[in-house]
Amino acid sequence: MFTARRLSFAAAGAVLVALTAPAARAQMPESYRAVQLRVLEAERTFTMHMIDSMPAQYFRDKATPAQRDFGQQLHHAASSYLFVIPRFEGVPAPTIADTANGFDKNGLKTYVNAVYDWAEGVARSQTAADREAMTTFFGNPVPKWQVWDEMHQHTIWTLGQTVANFRVHGMAPAAFMFF
Repeated sequence: MFTARRLSFAAAGAVLVALTAPAARAQMPESYRAVQLRVLEAERTFTMHMIDSMPAQYFRDKATPAQRDFGQQLHHAASSYLFVIPRFEGVPAPTIADTANGFDKNGLKTYVNAVYDWAEGVARSQTAADREAMTTFFGNPVPKWQVWDEMHQHTIWTLGQTVANFRVHGMAPAAFMFF
């Protein structure tokens, strides 16, 4: 159990990290780009695995009334790159045909692959200086390389919400890829 003293130390440590992290994060080594590219590819693979794992008749089902349906949730995970990257990385938005109409498996896979191909191209071609440049991301000043990390977090969080879609049909979710 936390005592008042431990809580005070924890709070002081959190403040110290919050104050020093922006300065430390702005000096990300160029090699970190390769890590971000691997995560981008893992997201694509995971999304494709989820598409393949869900029977087509359940793509329009919702686990709860407030949730997007399964197809919409996967579409949102990929589409977020098209919304965020042009706005915060300062690159032109691509013209990608939304082939996910009706959220059929093939259309959604074609769309997701096109989005990830584009995002990978942007991440690879971004100069080191541009990656270090600051942008205002939803009101928060961050280096542009951090936008990619925030997108990865959003995507995995969004994809994770679909576990309920599998469970409601008595199915195991798409396998976690690490093990």
